Formats: sequence, C-alpha cells, structure tokens
Amino acid sequence: MSRDRSGGLDGVLVVAKPSGPTSHDVVGLVRRLSGTRRVGHGGTLDPFAAGVLPVFLGRATRLVEYHLGHGKRYTATVCFGETSTTDDIDGQRTPIAGPPVSRAAVEDGLRAMTGPLRQVPPAYSAVQVAGRRAYQMARAGEEVDLAPRDIVVEALDLLEWDDRDAARPVAVVDVRCSAGTYVRAIARDLGARLGTGAYLGALVRTESGRFRLDDAISFDTLREHAADGPTGILRVLRPVDAGLEDLPHARVTADEVRRLGEGLPTGPKIPLEIRTSDLVLAVGPGGDVVAVCRAVSGVLHPSKVLAARPATDGRPNPRPDLRPSG
Repeated sequence: MSRDRSGGLDGVLVVAKPSGPTSHDVVGLVRRLSGTRRVGHGGTLDPFAAGVLPVFLGRATRLVEYHLGHGKRYTATVCFGETSTTDDIDGQRTPIAGPPVSRAAVEDGLRAMTGPLRQVPPAYSAVQVAGRRAYQMARAGEEVDLAPRDIVVEALDLLEWDDRDAARPVAVVDVRCSAGTYVRAIARDLGARLGTGAYLGALVRTESGRFRLDDAISFDTLREHAADGPTGILRVLRPVDAGLEDLPHARVTADEVRRLGEGLPTGPKIPLEIRTSDLVLAVGPGGDVVAVCRAVSGVLHPSKVLAARPATDGRPNPRPDLRPSG
C-alpha cells in the first residue's frame, strides 16, 4: 500500500456496501475521498444488495482481473409464493397459487441445486445479446432468450425458516458459489422446483474471494479516515496484492525490476516449487508488487509491469503491458 506517482493511492479498500448505492457509486465515493483517479471494484453488487465490495486503487486496478474468478458467499433471503420480473424485490411481483411450501421441501430443493449446474441468467441482467444488454431488451418489452451458463454451487444451507404466513414463507440461505452465479436465479429456480414462485428479497455478500464482510469498513468509517487526507486512507488501505496471497510471489532485485520494466526476463532464481507457473507476482526490494509474470524453468517473463520504468533524460517512461515472452 503506497502513494502512486500520479499523487493518488495504491492498494485495496474492502468496503461494506449498504443497500441502495450501486457499485459504481461506491467507486465514485472512493475516488473522491482518496484523491485517486484510477479506481475500480472487484465484482458488481446490485443496488438492493449489501455486503463486501473490494475496491482497487492506483496500481491495484491492474490486478482486478485476477480476482474476478474467485468464489463468493452470500446470505440470501428467499421469499416464496410470488414471482418477480427481475427475480428480486425490485421487480413487479405476481402471486402464484402453488402448493404449500414446507421447510423439509426447501431443504431437499437446496440439496438438489448444489454442485456443477447450468443456470439461465435473469432476463434483467447485464448479459449481452447481439450487442445489447438483456435488461435493456426486457425493459423495452422484448423477449429475452438467454443461454444457460456453467456455474458451481458449493453449498446451500438453510439458516432460518419463517412460515408464519403459510402462503408466503421466507427462507434465509447461506450460499457458497462460483463467480458468475446469479443468486436471484437460484431463488427463481428453487421456487419453480417446488411448484410455486420465489424471488430474492434481500442479499448480503459475506465473502468475495479472501475478502470478508467482517473485515470491511463502512462508509462512515471511510469518511472518518478521509477527513485526515490521504494519510488517513492509508491506515485502512491494504497492499496491492491483497487477496492474492495464495499466488506465487518471487523476490527480485532493483536491477531485475529494471529488466522487467524493459520487457526482459530475469535470470533463474525462483524457488524450486514455483519454477514453472502461469502466474507469479514479482516483488521488488521495497516489498511492492512490481510485475505480473510467467515463470518458465525458473525464469520470470513479464506480462504486465506495474513499476515505473527508469527515467530517460529526466522523463519517466510509462509502465508497459506486455504479452508473456519466451
């Protein structure tokens, strides 16, 4: 975690997004409070959803792609007895006169919906169809035919069951799933499996990869730190490679940082267990990640350089994006 050369900050903020703002709103808030132009997030949360949202600043934005495939965990509130046009609480709902839903039936349905699955995304989603977003077509009243996608649902555990309104029971479910899973579609499909309607009434993301909601900071806490300027933000900013600790890391010297910045491979020096790897983070003498590399027989080949190249005639050179060499 550091200040970047453009005056902004480098690192990861783990934010607890409340229900209401969009993920883009969170990015805008962090951009304003941190004084950092380059800011991105690590996985969209719908406006009505809350929970952990990793936000990447400065050089950390160039590592976002390595987070997007990480698994997610949610606490989902599933409401039975109605369908929703959007499969969640924000859509137009229609009562369904289906059979009564019991706790046992819900538990059986959840068990049947775990493992590798083919899931049809919601009609109101950002999936592109012939260059258009599905939700744009749905809002225009057009028929949306989306192809099923491969997902993995690791576990669906019933946490709470409320059937005080027998016609409209509510289940709270712990969901552990792969990236790209629509929890709204899980609620929709569970209702269909039980012969009734169902929609997602609330959603909280509790985990995103290695980031946990318990460790996330609220908007109020973020604003309190921002009141002290960039130094205050630095107190809650995690390193550039936060969340990627499981990836191989290789220490490199100042001279090797220069070579990587010029697109040149380093000499063999990597520990034996990671002599060959498609993805290695090179760490410079100061402890910062300076490049994303591919290791071949102990040699690092740069694919993405985060460190600034050495200055030429007093002028800094840009950081290049490189295809893996060798």
